[in-house]
Amino acid sequence: MSDPGAQIVAGLASLGQRHREEFKQASTEQELRAAKARLLGKKGELTGMLKQMGALPPDLRRELGERANGLKREVEAHFEARLAELALALRQADLVAPPVDLTLPGRLPVARGHRHPLSQVCDEILEIFGELGFQTAWGPEVEFESNNFTKLAFPPDHPATDMQDSFWVDVRGAGPDLRALLRTHTSNVQAREMSHRQPPMAIVSGGRVYRRDDDVTHSPMFHQVEGFLVDERVSFAQLKGVLTEFARRLYGTETPVRFRPSYFPFVEPGAELDVGCVFCRLDDGSRESCRVCKGTGWLEILGCGMIHPRVFDACGIDSEAFTGFAFGLGVERVAMLRYGIPDIRLLFENDPRFLGQF
Repeated sequence: MSDPGAQIVAGLASLGQRHREEFKQASTEQELRAAKARLLGKKGELTGMLKQMGALPPDLRRELGERANGLKREVEAHFEARLAELALALRQADLVAPPVDLTLPGRLPVARGHRHPLSQVCDEILEIFGELGFQTAWGPEVEFESNNFTKLAFPPDHPATDMQDSFWVDVRGAGPDLRALLRTHTSNVQAREMSHRQPPMAIVSGGRVYRRDDDVTHSPMFHQVEGFLVDERVSFAQLKGVLTEFARRLYGTETPVRFRPSYFPFVEPGAELDVGCVFCRLDDGSRESCRVCKGTGWLEILGCGMIHPRVFDACGIDSEAFTGFAFGLGVERVAMLRYGIPDIRLLFENDPRFLGQF
């Protein structure tokens, strides 16, 4: 049959007769969907006919197009009806099947799970600081603006509050002076503890924090560990000693450590702590190309510094009598560096194939 129009007419008639029988023969949802794909899919029979209509005269193309669209609606209606029949039959089979005793033990041994790698790393960090004399404290994830920003020397118009880009929470019935948000760092524990206790104190805390970031190295929800020490005559030398010992207990006694000046609103002076890259090695004075440290040989793991006097004053501690230091680190970053994880989102997708490697 060489006439394209006649071929399409014959094809539509054949498909109109066959599709009900093909749907009726399908005994499972998978078979039914496969039958529909053969008829209406991208490479299905009806799709192929529609592609041939471009060669037809306009009047015939319009007529056959309307018939094809009507047939398509008919096929989809019969598909939905048959799909409902299969679902009803499956439900009926469950109702008449012998009852299952849910108290019976499983026939196969169930693999024992383990704690999430982030929980493992967070607990290890807290344990190390516990061995160094720090007490663990906890704080809420929904926090007042005063504890999250104001008491930590963040004035309302400070640029740092814009950088945080926070998740604010609507507190019903609260006035404009009482605002709440999902905490952007665990430093809220520092503000709470210093507002209700007097030195000496050495506190460390961990938990979830929230910011509007979402890419391969950032997540809108992640984990931090925050710590601080307040006493008389606390110096930067003590800060260096504590954090150097922490880094070597975490990464190994031979791990090189360095401090670099940096700025944070609630410390003065501030610094960043780097450790020697754990992914590349020095051999004969030359460093192999390393995409993690970008050939520098160093990796930043935390920020730290001496607590700013304004923070002491906001929390009710005499800044003339006491000094202290504070530090904060991201648990995900430590885990990614330790296990060579390239994308932070892998830690939150709950894929057992990934998590089973730790």
